[in-house]
This record gives sequence, structure tokens and C-alpha cells, in this order.
Amino acid sequence: MRRRLIQSTLAVVLVVIAVFGVSLVIVETRTISNSAQERVDSEAVRLASIVDSRIIGAEDITAELLHNQVTKDQYAVIRIPGHRPIELGTEPRGDVIRATQDGEEGETVTVQEPRSTVTREVGRTLLIIGLVALLAVVAAVLLAVRQANRLASPLTDLAETAERLGSGDPRPRHKRYGVPELDRVADVLDSSAERIGRMLTAERRLAADASHQLRTPLTALSMRLEEITLTDDPETVKEEATIALTQVERLTDVVERLLTNSRDPRTGSAVSFDLDEVIQQQLAEWRPAYRSVGRAIVSSGKRHLQAVGTPGAVAQVLAALIENSLMHGGGTVALRTRVTGNQAVVEVTDEGPGVPADLGARIFERTISGRNSTGIGLAVARDLAEADGGRLELLQAQPPVFGLFLSRTPPSRKPAEGSPTVR
Repeated sequence: MRRRLIQSTLAVVLVVIAVFGVSLVIVETRTISNSAQERVDSEAVRLASIVDSRIIGAEDITAELLHNQVTKDQYAVIRIPGHRPIELGTEPRGDVIRATQDGEEGETVTVQEPRSTVTREVGRTLLIIGLVALLAVVAAVLLAVRQANRLASPLTDLAETAERLGSGDPRPRHKRYGVPELDRVADVLDSSAERIGRMLTAERRLAADASHQLRTPLTALSMRLEEITLTDDPETVKEEATIALTQVERLTDVVERLLTNSRDPRTGSAVSFDLDEVIQQQLAEWRPAYRSVGRAIVSSGKRHLQAVGTPGAVAQVLAALIENSLMHGGGTVALRTRVTGNQAVVEVTDEGPGVPADLGARIFERTISGRNSTGIGLAVARDLAEADGGRLELLQAQPPVFGLFLSRTPPSRKPAEGSPTVR
């Protein structure tokens, strides 16, 4: 590209020089020729007037008296009726410029000048024009090299950035070049690098989570399959196969949660679990993120509560609330547990400005958001809570208090004895 820029700039300059230089040479040549002819004509008129004045004054007219009236490059012949021609200077050879003037007393003055004087002047003019053209070419080359370096070097940097980006190094360079178009490309590459970096980080995190979450069920499944291969007892094979199928179901559930971050509501999936364990897990997971922004996340309230639900779903609901407080809230985030009636309640609150008054309960609707977020996080969290028979509510808007209500006793799977059966 650098060579092409230099060549194109040089070609333009040469075309301009050719067009205007040739025209200038033609004009200057004609001007010099015309000037030389006018000069010879003027000399003839001047000599004729001198001769007229001497004839009228009855003065002598000789070559000795008039020799200083012509220059060394000129030759003049004065013809007076009744007298011999008077020659001034040296007669030139070759092509000459000639002018003849008749005097008032009948004399004739002829002045000649060699055309070589015109050639010399034209040569000097051509030399000056050539030097100017050469200087213009040199200046154009220097300017083209500078401009080519200004454009080619950033393009080389951008190409290296794109190559590095494609090779898996998504670090943005934040380098600009003072050319709007190139700076725009640099902005796009930096934005792409940041997005790819976030994607790679998310993928690495997903891979790490998958490795951690899948290690245990895969190990258990492998052990069960080994037991099957080492025994010939049909009962043992059947028992181990049943356990292996259970491990496969657990493995499938873990994979679905990792890949989709959601689950389908399924009747009978709720179990009794330790609520403290899920809360502590979320605190450990989110504490580094809050610490990085100078905030804290704490828990308080009643301990050792047994709630009914799906631990993974409850963890996702709490994660959505905690993330919402991290993005839109402020100050310390507190998770408080309490009991109301037959329900365990987890309240998530922070010290931020809270939910705008124009949103209110609509905060749980999809695509509804108080700020520039997707608006589906709280909607998904409410769906997860309701899938296990719980509910998620906004208890207070300012400061914000979200409450997750979970049942404390398992749902009855059979109608009580003596109770009516609904058909």
C-alpha cells in the first residue's frame, strides 16, 4: 500500500508538471522570441533616428562614430543614398533575427542579431523550469512518503491487532492515529476485543463450573459401571444399574443447569433442604464481586431453617436478586431470613435508591427495567420461585426489599384420610 500511495501521488504530480510545464515552455519560448524581435526592431528605430539627426545637422556619419551604438551581439548596416554602406559590429552567421527601418532622410538601417541569443535564453528558462519541476517532484515524493507512512503504519497496526484477536489474545490496545476512519476501525476492534474477552471469560468460567459440577456424578457413574463389569450376579447388576441411572439423571440435570441456566417446572421436584447452606453458597460466590467494587454482602436472621424447593432453583433466584443489587443498588447488601406462619422468608435488601415509583410491581414483567438491562432477570427469578410453590415479591420499593417465600413443610402427596376426593 505504501508503494501504491507513493506511485499514485508521484503520477499525479508528473501529470501536472507535464501539462503545465509544457504549456509554460511553449509560452516562454514564444515570449523570448517576441522579445528578441522587439529588441531588434527597437534598435533599428533608434539607429535610424540617430542617423536622421546627424544628417539634418550636417554631421559626419562614420562607423567609428557609431560603433558604440550597437551591442557586441548585434550587427547593423546603414545605407545612405550617395554614400557607401556603413557596417557596425560583426556580421553573424547562421540564422538571425532581422529588422529594417527607413529613415526620414532616405537612409535605411538594418539590424541583425543571431538567433542563438534566443536559444540561450530559452535554455536558461528551460533549466529554471526543470529545477522547479524537480523540486516539486522531490517535495511530492517526501509528502507521499510521509502520508503513506501515516496511513500504512496504522493499517499495519490494525492488521496485527486483528491477527492477535483471531489468535485468541483479546486485549484491547486503545491506540488511536488521528485519522477518523482508522480510529473508527480501532474503536470497533477494541470493542470486539472486549466482547470476545468477556465471552472467553464466561466460557472459561462455564468450563471450570462444568468440570467441578460434573466431576462427582461422573466419578460415581464410573464406579457403578465398574461394579457392573466386575460382577456376574444379576441382582447386583440390576441394583448397580438402577443407581447408575440415578447418577445419569443427576448428571443430565447438572448439564441442563450449566448450559441453559434455567429449568422446566416439574411437579414433585421440590425437596426439603437447608436454607443456610444455599445462602452461604451464594455469599461465598458473590463476595469477591462485591469486594471488587468496595461493597459488602452479609447475612442475618434465623438460622437452620428447612425449606421446601429445588436448591438449584432457589440458588438461581437468590443469585438474580444479588446481581440486581450489585448492578442497580448501593451500599451493603443484606440477606435476612425469618419465619412467617408456615413459610421461610429470605429478604434481600440494599442501601441503594430502590425501585422507581413508576415501575412498582411491574418490575417483574419481562423487558421492564429501571435501567439499561435486559429486564428478564427478575421475571425468570419469579418463575423459578413459583415453579416450586413459592413466590417472589417486592416488599418495599425504597430502600428496596425483595422477599422470597418458601414453604417449610413438604407438600402432601396423598389426600388426607376422610377428605373428599376431587374428580
